[in-house]
Amino acid sequence: MSTIPRLAMGDRWRVEGMRSLEEPCFLWFNKGQGRITLAGQTRGYTAHNGIFIPKGVMHGYEVGAQVFGTAVFFGTQSDHDLPKAPVHLRIREVLAQQELIAILESLQRELDSDQPGHMRAARAFMHLLSVWIERQVARVGDDGQKNQASRRLVAKFTALMEQKFRTGAGVGELAGELGVTPTHLTRCCRQTSGRSAIDLLQDRRIFEARKLLAETKMPVHVIGTSLGFSSAAYFTRAFQTRTGTSPREFRRSQ
Repeated sequence: MSTIPRLAMGDRWRVEGMRSLEEPCFLWFNKGQGRITLAGQTRGYTAHNGIFIPKGVMHGYEVGAQVFGTAVFFGTQSDHDLPKAPVHLRIREVLAQQELIAILESLQRELDSDQPGHMRAARAFMHLLSVWIERQVARVGDDGQKNQASRRLVAKFTALMEQKFRTGAGVGELAGELGVTPTHLTRCCRQTSGRSAIDLLQDRRIFEARKLLAETKMPVHVIGTSLGFSSAAYFTRAFQTRTGTSPREFRRSQ
């Protein structure tokens, strides 16, 4: 569990770049506004918005100076009954907002405690959070989950991309696996996120490159190869185009 500004502190690429998590996550924004791209669909968020992100779902979101909220991570071995698909909830009822805030405050209090049984109590509040999410989905529905063909296609594209972004597969190959043309795929991506298919794919690969540069000692050329770049020069050009700095300069800055 963490505040959202803390997640972005010093390294905003860690929340803004396209990436996925190995555990489910719930974001609660109680101040500010911005945009979030979730499974290839970009939409705005504002205060009193809750966003559930299943593990393995590609996403990235803006965190401006006025944004504040809480991120809850359910763990890689989560046994909570959670939605299988991303959910964006706009909570307008004050009572529902107060219920959530009480759960989050109690959860944080137990995580900070050294009293006997505090971790069991924390897990209990995590289960209560999962129940709150389930009830809100049933009550107000998921804002943005509409049965539009373009959204379904882009969700499939981002899921496939998450499996194959390290292989060097391009948009043409991924579109072929989805049974559509690259032109149609890009058109759908622009409709749902305002970005092209290649832009989403490159953003995902460069996020992973930044993570490896910041957190490991792998040689730069090995990182490029591991992410499917055909040469060190191509990797450097792609990285510099996206970030404004070379891989080596970025590693030194970290």
